[in-house]
Amino acid sequence: MATLCKPAVSVPQYVITMEDTLALARSLHADHPQLPLALRLIQNTGVAKRHIVQPIEDTLRHPGFEDRNMLYEAEAKARVPEVIERALDHAELRPADIDMIVYVSCTGFMMPSLTAWLINTMGFPGHTRQLPIAQLGCAAGGAAINRAHDFCRSYPGANVLIVACEFCSLCYQPTDLGVGSLLSNGLFGDAVAAAVVRGEGGTGIALERNGSHLVPDTTDWIAYSVRATGFHFLLDKRVPTTMEPLAPALRTIADQHGWDATGLDFYIIHAGGPRILDDLSHFLEVPPEAFRFSRGTLTEYGNIASAVVLDAVRRLFDEGGVADGSRGIIAGFGPGITAEMALGRWTTTGASLDTAMTGGQVVGRLERDSEPSPVGEPVR
Repeated sequence: MATLCKPAVSVPQYVITMEDTLALARSLHADHPQLPLALRLIQNTGVAKRHIVQPIEDTLRHPGFEDRNMLYEAEAKARVPEVIERALDHAELRPADIDMIVYVSCTGFMMPSLTAWLINTMGFPGHTRQLPIAQLGCAAGGAAINRAHDFCRSYPGANVLIVACEFCSLCYQPTDLGVGSLLSNGLFGDAVAAAVVRGEGGTGIALERNGSHLVPDTTDWIAYSVRATGFHFLLDKRVPTTMEPLAPALRTIADQHGWDATGLDFYIIHAGGPRILDDLSHFLEVPPEAFRFSRGTLTEYGNIASAVVLDAVRRLFDEGGVADGSRGIIAGFGPGITAEMALGRWTTTGASLDTAMTGGQVVGRLERDSEPSPVGEPVR
């Protein structure tokens, strides 16, 4: 069975605290008629601090979309390789062992995707599959896990590298003055995360089932307006109410697997904000403590978009994991409104329930080229 191994996570060196955010809002928007509401909403996020890729003085300036996107590419190339190396170490694999790279990001644009640059510079085989995902927003972390799981089911024994690179601060728009935009300015942070889904072996979450769910008629609740100045984030005030229709989706996927979603051993939930976690705790009928990994991410890093679920998984590992066979759920939420969900059991051996039920039959590894593909020179 495909096993999600320990993720590696890195955050930039520049820090902005809750106090900094509130002070900036007061100074930049002193005449805003809804400033008291915005300040209250920012305080209620519980985000103690966030990390950003450049000093706040530079973040507040907008040099134009072209310069912003050039910085996104430069920062991605500078920060992603080290995180990948740690994720590979956690999985006890080398670049040559990877069969597909899933790269998720919604805060910058590159074509070719960063996956091509990684293959050229880090020693991944030339036949490595590339799957960039750019338009699922915060749900993309869950989608990456699910697409990796699907690939490993199609090619038993294959290994998939997941990379989430989110520099939300590069999407700051000084002219966006709606309350939703002001709240977003105090909620989102920057981070890079990577993890390997091993087709065989490994310690972590042995993935057993995945699924998606879209809440009808909510496509404009979380969205980008793409303008000359770049990505303008649109956040509808109804977004926090989405846990009421999404909690049944989590119950359904668990029911389909013969599990009770209210009685699992661990929960990895996208920390879009405290209201999301509070409402899901209520509608799913699980104690707030069950979402401690997600709350830890939100408090220390803010909403780091697609990297949230990987950081929450990392926190599960850092706590010491759980007993072998413990059952859990992973859920990422994002534009659509979309939920990407996965079920799995904790394993220290990579052993699978599916393998046991099929008499231990193991299908051959994804075929590799007989001759190694040449690796290009590093892109400078």
